[in-house]
Amino acid sequence: MSLSPGIDWDGFQGVRVIAVPGSQAYARNHGVYLADEQGLVHDIIYRGTEAQIRQCAGPDGSVPLVCGVVFFSSDAAEQLLATHVIPPLDACTYMGLDSGAPPIQLSLFFDIVLSMARGVTEEDFVKGGSDASARSARSVLWASLRAFPLSVACIPDASYDYLTASASDHIRSLTLLPGSASHLRFCKTAHSQADQPWLLEDGSSVTNSLLEGAVCLAAGSAIQHCHLQGPLEIGPGCLLSGLTVSSSPALQGCPLRDVVLQGHHVRLRDLSCRVFTLSGRLDDWQSPAEASTYLNVPWAEFFHRTGIREGDLWDAQTLPSSRCLLSARLFPVLHASEALGLEDVLWLLAPTAGPGGRLARWRAAWRMSWEELLPCLDKEAELGARRALFFLQGQRKVRRVLLGRQDGSLLPLIRSAVHEGYHEAVLGTLDEVASTANDAGVAARALACIADVLGCLAQGEGGLRSGPAANTRWASAFRRLESGDIAGGVRELAAERQKWMSGPDLLVRAARHYEGAEQILIRQAVMSSCHFVTVQPAELPPLGCWVQAVCPARLDLSGGWSDTPPITYEHGGAVVDVAVLVDGCRPIGARVRRIPEPELRLLSLGGVPRGEAVAELVCRELEDLRDFCQPHAPGALLKAAFICTQIVQFPSQEPLRAQLTRSFGGGFEVHTWSKLPHGSGLGTSSILAGAAMASLYRAAGKAASTESLIHAVLHLEQRLTTGGGWQDQVGGLVPGIKIGRSKAQLPLRVEVEEISVPEGFARTLSDHLLLVYTGKTRLARNLLQDVVRNWYARLPSVVQNAHALVSNAEECAQALRQGDLELLGTCLERYWQQKKRMAPGCEPLAVGRMMGALRPYVHGQCLAGAGGGGFLYVLTKAPRQKEALHQVLAKIEGLGNFSIHSIEVDTGGISVEVLGCELDANAPPGEDVAV
Repeated sequence: MSLSPGIDWDGFQGVRVIAVPGSQAYARNHGVYLADEQGLVHDIIYRGTEAQIRQCAGPDGSVPLVCGVVFFSSDAAEQLLATHVIPPLDACTYMGLDSGAPPIQLSLFFDIVLSMARGVTEEDFVKGGSDASARSARSVLWASLRAFPLSVACIPDASYDYLTASASDHIRSLTLLPGSASHLRFCKTAHSQADQPWLLEDGSSVTNSLLEGAVCLAAGSAIQHCHLQGPLEIGPGCLLSGLTVSSSPALQGCPLRDVVLQGHHVRLRDLSCRVFTLSGRLDDWQSPAEASTYLNVPWAEFFHRTGIREGDLWDAQTLPSSRCLLSARLFPVLHASEALGLEDVLWLLAPTAGPGGRLARWRAAWRMSWEELLPCLDKEAELGARRALFFLQGQRKVRRVLLGRQDGSLLPLIRSAVHEGYHEAVLGTLDEVASTANDAGVAARALACIADVLGCLAQGEGGLRSGPAANTRWASAFRRLESGDIAGGVRELAAERQKWMSGPDLLVRAARHYEGAEQILIRQAVMSSCHFVTVQPAELPPLGCWVQAVCPARLDLSGGWSDTPPITYEHGGAVVDVAVLVDGCRPIGARVRRIPEPELRLLSLGGVPRGEAVAELVCRELEDLRDFCQPHAPGALLKAAFICTQIVQFPSQEPLRAQLTRSFGGGFEVHTWSKLPHGSGLGTSSILAGAAMASLYRAAGKAASTESLIHAVLHLEQRLTTGGGWQDQVGGLVPGIKIGRSKAQLPLRVEVEEISVPEGFARTLSDHLLLVYTGKTRLARNLLQDVVRNWYARLPSVVQNAHALVSNAEECAQALRQGDLELLGTCLERYWQQKKRMAPGCEPLAVGRMMGALRPYVHGQCLAGAGGGGFLYVLTKAPRQKEALHQVLAKIEGLGNFSIHSIEVDTGGISVEVLGCELDANAPPGEDVAV
C-alpha cells in the first residue's frame, strides 16, 4: 500500500469506502464499486457479469475492488450508532438479544453501505432483504443513513488478496515471487532449517519446518510445521503441513504434485490420535461430487482407479447435492488391529501398487470426513507440536550458530524458550556444545548463553548479573576447566546448576558463576598467544646491576574494544595507537637487579624512578606467590610477571629459595613507578607489565623482542585474571603512530604496522593534541563483563558496532597517512560515539559538560581507554591551545579538579637499559604529572 495515497480529507462528510485497483478477471469473484467521476458510489457489484464489471473500470482498465475498509464521519457514525435501540436493529446487539429478540446478521457492505449508494432505489434495496426481519432492518437503515454521501477513494499501487477456501489461492499467496503484483511477501524459509537449502527452488516456501538430508521442493509448493527426512522430492503445487519425521519413509518415492497433505492431532473423547488428510490443489470441497473433482480428477475416474465406491464415502440417505468432498468419509482414523499411518492415505495417489490389500485395509478402518474431523481437531495438541518443532529447530540453531562461530544472536531464542518452558532442553543442548566443541572459544560462548538462560529465568529479579563468582561450591568445576578438562568441568557445572534453580537470587548467582567459568575459557583461548613469545639468551648482568625499562603512555585514536577478548579472536580487531610523552616525560617504568638473598623484593616507587617506596613486599616462599592471580592482592602484577617470564616455576615441588639459588645465585629486586593516576585510560597497567617483563627478562640473562613482549603481556594479564586486550601494550611498547591488528582466529596473534605520516606531521600532531585530566574516577566497574556479555549474546547493535570500530580504525589510519587533522578529528568523534554504544554510561555528566564546552575549539575529542573518567584527549583546531582551553573549562561551574597537559608523539617506544651497579646519575628523573 502506498505510504502517500493522496486521499483528500479536507471538508470530508458522510462515509468513504477505500478501494484498491484490481483486474476485471479477478473481480468476477469479488465485489467492485461503481462510481461516477466525482467519486460518488452508485452501486456495489458482487460477482457481476463481464458487462457490469466493465462498466466499473477506470481509464487504465482496472476496477476499484471492495477491500473491507470503510470510514464514517462523526455525524454518520453517530447516526449509525443511534439505530442500535430501534427494532429490529436492536437484535444485532446484546441489548436486543437480552430482550428476547431473535438475532439478526447484517452485512457491512450490502446492508449498511449499500443504503447510501446513489444508484440504488429504496424499493430495490428493501426488497433485497433475505426475510421479513432483514427487510425491516434495511428500511430503518435507509431512513437513517440515506442522506449521507458515499464516496470512494482508490489507493494507487495497492493490491488485494482475498482469503478463500481454495487451496490454489492459499498456496499461491505463500509462494509469490518478489516482483509479483501482490504486496504479500513471504520469506522462502521462515523459522526453518534445511540441510540443503539449494534444493528449495525460488518460488517455494518453508515455514517452521526442519528438513534433514536431500529434500527437493519445487517452485509453487509450500511446507509448514513439518519435520521431514530426505531423500524426498516434492513437485509443484503442493502444500504439506503437520508431518513428522516418522512420515518420511512413506513419502519417499511417492509422486507428489498438486496435492494438499496434512497431519492433524485429533481428540475423540479421551482418545488422542493422528489423522492424515489428502486432497488436490484444484478440488472444490463443497461442490457436488457429480460436478467436481478429488485429487484433481473427476470422482468417476477416482472411483475407477482405486476401486472405492460411492457407498464407501456417503450413506445411501445422503442426497446427491450433499455428496461432496467435505462430507466424504475418506480419511482413516482407527483400525481394529493395526496402527494407521500416512501410507493409508497416500495409496489413494498411486493405487496400482497393490491396491487390493490397501483398499481392504482402508475399508476396514473407521474413517471420517473432513466435516466430521473438524470439530474433533485438538488445537492445544497441534499448537504444542508446532511449538515443540520450533524449539527443536532452536536446538539445532544453537549448535549451528555456536559450532559454526556465526554472529547470529541466540538471545531471542533463549527468551522465548524460557517463556514457553523449553529452557531445560536448551540448557541440555548448550551443555552438549560446550563439552564436545574441543574449542575453548566456542565452549566459552556456550557457557555465556547458559548464563543468559539463567538470567532470563530470574525475570529481572535476584540482583545484578555482574559481580563476584568465587563461591566454593563451584570451585571443583572451575579447577577442572583450569586444568583443561572442559568436558568434565561442564558436567560438574551442570550438576551444581541444578541446586541453584529454585529462586531468582540463586539463578542470578549461578549466572555469575557461569560467566566466571566462561572467563576461564577465554583466558585459555587468549593464552594461545604465548605461541608468539620467543626469548633469546643474552649476557647475564652482574649481581647488583640495574636493568631499567621506561615507556611512554598511549592514546587510542580508534578501534578500542575490538582488541578485547573474545571480540578480538572471534571478530578480528584493529586499533590505531600513538605512543606519547606526557609533559615531556615517559611516565611509566620498571627496574630490576639481582641480589644475593634468594628472595623477591617488590617495591612501588610512586611517581618517579628515584622516589620513595610507597609499597614494599618480600616473597621468600612459593606460598607468597599463590595470590598472583588475584589482581587486588599486593604485588600481584609483579608476581605474575616472575611466573610468566619463567624466572620462577609455579607451582613447583622445588622451594622458591632453591629455584632462585640454582638458576641465578640469588634473588631479585624490582622497582616500578607510574606518574599517571590509577584509571587514567592511558594504558598504564599493561604498559607497566611490559616494562616489568622486559627488565626481568634482561636481568635474568634473556632478551625478548617487542612483538614477544606484546604477546607476553597478553599472556600475563590472562594469568593475572584481569583480562583486557592488546591495544595498551601495542600503544606503549611500539614507538610512534601505528595500527595493531588481530585476525578472527586462534591462536591469537597481534600484528603491528607503523603508520607512515607526512614529514613534520608528528610535530604538528603534538602541537594540536592536549590531555585533560577530568578529575573524575573512571566508572569501569563491571564494564568489561557487560561488554563481553552483550558480545556473546551477539546483540545486532554490538556486532554492527564491532564492524564499525574496525572500519573506523582503518579510516583513521588513512587520515594519519594523509596528514589530515580534520578527518582525524572526525574519526575521533565517531570513535567516541562507538565507545558509548559499546559501553553505555561511560560518559559521566561532568565529562559531557566539558566536551560540550570544548567542542567549538576542537576537531575531535575522546575519553582515553574504555571511558568513564580519567583522561580526555582533544585535537584542537589551532596549535598550542593549552592556556586557552584552561580558561574555557575554568568557566564551567561545579567542574571540580581538572588539569591540562601537553603531550607529544614519542618515536622511541620502550627503552631497556643496563644502568650498572649504581643508578645512572645522569638519568633524567622526570617530573610528576600534576593531577
